[in-house]
Amino acid sequence: MITLTTRAADRIRAMQTESNAVGKPLRVLVESGGCSGFQYGMSFDVEKADDQKIESAGVQIVMDPSSLAYMQGCSIDFDDGLQGKGFEINNPNAQSTCGCGKSFN
Repeated sequence: MITLTTRAADRIRAMQTESNAVGKPLRVLVESGGCSGFQYGMSFDVEKADDQKIESAGVQIVMDPSSLAYMQGCSIDFDDGLQGKGFEINNPNAQSTCGCGKSFN
């Protein structure tokens, strides 16, 4: 299960409106790359046949099975404070993370 905080869900809904993507689910994915071996990605996309659908805080999320395996139990927050990094993913499956907060292994 992937969970969004209220702040993350509010920001995602605002981004959907700003980018004219209302009605499209948020795709959360893991791909090779980044400082530590894997990196996170997010975009508004259409659902594909093998996607897993998740709803958290009223936001529809789609993930391919491989990404879901890496991110099971994650929580996603959004920090827009003075030192805010934007979206922050807390991944209990990551052995280590990079200082940028966008990659892990």
